[in-house]
Amino acid sequence: MKIVVDTESGLAPWRQVHDQVVRAVTTGALPEGTRLPPIRQLARDLGLASGTVARAYRELEAAGWVATARARGTVVTIPSGRPDREALLRTAAAEYAAQARDLGAGLDDALAAVRAAYRETATT
Repeated sequence: MKIVVDTESGLAPWRQVHDQVVRAVTTGALPEGTRLPPIRQLARDLGLASGTVARAYRELEAAGWVATARARGTVVTIPSGRPDREALLRTAAAEYAAQARDLGAGLDDALAAVRAAYRETATT
């Protein structure tokens, strides 16, 4: 799993880490039982403060995406009542639609932005 933090995105770094782990678990890229890197190591790899990564891990644990035990570290779990990929996609779409409307974008402009972003992420 590769985590990338964009400090220019306007989204808090801890949230970016959180969302990327959730996405990886949901898509199966991080199966149940997979051990996540230790907080200090991931923070160092991403150039973040340990507290930032610790917050992401705390939020993931509170939502049931991971479990932490001293002997095993932080491992992926399957949360009870975890939304499926389609539910997560609908939620993301609803959030984007609301933001696009707030910006005054019409449906055609919003869809064009999604298509462009989708193409960009497919090549990276």
